[in-house]
Amino acid sequence: MAATAHTLASGPGWHVADVICTAGAADRPFEETHQDFCVAAVTSGTFRYRAQQGTAMLAPGAILLGNAGTCYECGHDHGSGDRCLSFHFEPAYLERIVAAVPIARRLAFGTPRLPPLPALAPLLAGAEAARETGDIDAFEEFALRIAGAAVTVDSGAAGIKRPPSRRDQKRVAEAVRRIELHSDRPISLAELAGETATSPYHFLRTFRQVAGMTPYQFLLRTRLNRAAVRLHTSDDAISSIALEAGFNDLSTFNRRFRRVMGETPGGYRGRRRSGH
Repeated sequence: MAATAHTLASGPGWHVADVICTAGAADRPFEETHQDFCVAAVTSGTFRYRAQQGTAMLAPGAILLGNAGTCYECGHDHGSGDRCLSFHFEPAYLERIVAAVPIARRLAFGTPRLPPLPALAPLLAGAEAARETGDIDAFEEFALRIAGAAVTVDSGAAGIKRPPSRRDQKRVAEAVRRIELHSDRPISLAELAGETATSPYHFLRTFRQVAGMTPYQFLLRTRLNRAAVRLHTSDDAISSIALEAGFNDLSTFNRRFRRVMGETPGGYRGRRRSGH
């Protein structure tokens, strides 16, 4: 099979790859093995996927589900090529997510794919945007959210939501304060979850419920807000402000600032100085 996989990001127990396949109808499919659990979002093209759970046609927006240690086969009977964001999870990693999902009882997917679901569209679009912009820091959260969504829908638990407890709200408040105090340095989701003695998936889900955004989104918002204040109140170089706010390079800062603020850092500073 004419496929290439480029690893975009990885962490303890997980990694995500950009998989591009150029196979067509004339290429004979062959059997492969899922080394880990696989949750792959199709971003372009179509292909037929046959696994232990059954056979399905996958198109953009669909999610391929693969169980660790099982065989599978992909074919392109109806067109050439496809591209996927392929998330891979070690069994122990996924097991912690399954334990946090109501009514999920097994560490195995029962269906070969999830169809394009409106509820998952924003999540998949965000992951694809992170691939295109090189925002690799965002993939730790996307890995957890996509795995959690797959387990939730596959287990039939999509409609079950538990409100955050007072203890969880306290944990989120403490995490928010930590992010505010240390927004100028890298803060991983695993680090924040470890300090609350919860699994990363449970912490991420609770943080979104309580704060209305993910920890990474809150971190970016905090950094951008502080940078905007500095642009308005100081004459420091934009590059210095970006680095001190926690951004690794000026191009990343410029891109994210413009996406959120609607203008470049230089334009923002100039407009504020002119009184507009």
